[in-house]
Amino acid sequence: MPQSPSAASRDEPAIRDRGDACPGALRLHAADDGFLARVRIPGGMLDGAAARLLADAADRLGDGHVDLTSRGNVQLRGLGESCGGELAELLAGAGLLPAPTHERVRNIVSSPLAGLDRLGLPDVSPWVAELDALLCASGAAAGLSGRFLFALDDGRGDVTSLAADVNLVPEGDVRARLWAGDPREAVLVSSQDAPRAALTAAEYFLDAVREAGTRAWRVAELPPEHALSGARLAERLADAGVGAVVAAPDLSARSAPSVRSVRTPEPGIVPGPDGTASLSVLAPLGRLATAQWRRLAGLTGRVRLTPWRGIVVPGLPGHAAAPALAGLAEAGLVTAPDSPWRSVTACTGKPGCAKALADVRADARAVMERARGPLAVHWSGCERRCGHPRGSAWVDLVATPAGYDLHVEGREPRRGVPQHELAPALADARHADHVRHNLPDSVQK
Repeated sequence: MPQSPSAASRDEPAIRDRGDACPGALRLHAADDGFLARVRIPGGMLDGAAARLLADAADRLGDGHVDLTSRGNVQLRGLGESCGGELAELLAGAGLLPAPTHERVRNIVSSPLAGLDRLGLPDVSPWVAELDALLCASGAAAGLSGRFLFALDDGRGDVTSLAADVNLVPEGDVRARLWAGDPREAVLVSSQDAPRAALTAAEYFLDAVREAGTRAWRVAELPPEHALSGARLAERLADAGVGAVVAAPDLSARSAPSVRSVRTPEPGIVPGPDGTASLSVLAPLGRLATAQWRRLAGLTGRVRLTPWRGIVVPGLPGHAAAPALAGLAEAGLVTAPDSPWRSVTACTGKPGCAKALADVRADARAVMERARGPLAVHWSGCERRCGHPRGSAWVDLVATPAGYDLHVEGREPRRGVPQHELAPALADARHADHVRHNLPDSVQK
């Protein structure tokens, strides 16, 4: 039986009998539309030169598109079987392969608007480069799976909602809260030690995996008797020369942040604290043509990719923001919160995935103008639900041989909805009253 959205959003303990098969930039994945490469972009932070080289790779070696993932990484599709060496050379020249042995473990998400808006929250972006360098220099860290995730949250609760394995959040100007798995098992460390402490937490996980005799890929997969504890983490940090104390319980952190508390980037202009502005846009279904990608990269020479398949362009003069945003809208990007594509995601589907039972992207395009609503929706080509959202409620459409199964938390699933009934059924589900009252005000409008 398919999982409900709430169940599908959680990692569950699992017994692994092999290493993970996550694709990377060097480990290509064979798909029905050619080979796929996943390029890790720590914190989603790219400079313009590296972004343009990714576009060159997509044009020369792939299908001319750049796909965004739910971890703020990039995928290139339609690659030839023999292009691995040329792709690696291009990526190395762009600075995107600093440590080939570690390229799949550089999974770091950070608050995309950190330091860019007027909320006055600490800027955690410097932690990204430091943690990435520490990861790449750690021999032990090469043993992490390609699914292990670090989240560096500036306090707004956006990336700590993503069920990361290791989480860091500033507490004031000089301390940070760190936890691995269960937020009730947090410790406090100094801000300057935070990246080193995060790496130590990951190494603690690897030791727990060995002690348990499992092949767990994620902290949530550890057996209960080997769960990571705040007290033991503090001891390990002390042994590594990092001062740490077990944190007092934070009642707000007993579970993932509520939907209302999460501040994810809205499409539009983000005024900055210094008179500059950032642009926040979304790529429909997470896919950009290289012309769109180059346009974004050329605005200021910097982009930040978000775990919600969006792009933030920082550093525009305030007066230039509105014309630039209008140009991105003309280029086909989502630039306003009322777009029908505001919170719509999909897996690859047919023809790119052999397991898919439908061309979910085409089906989504066919109905979304008639199926607007405040609740997010994810289209899945099969019951694996690849790329599904995390940290919030959503409408779950799953392709089956008999049509689409439609799930929304708290309702009985609708089975085998045919194509001609999808638009009204989906619109009704996206306005579900029992979940809508928990959505952020900005999404309800």
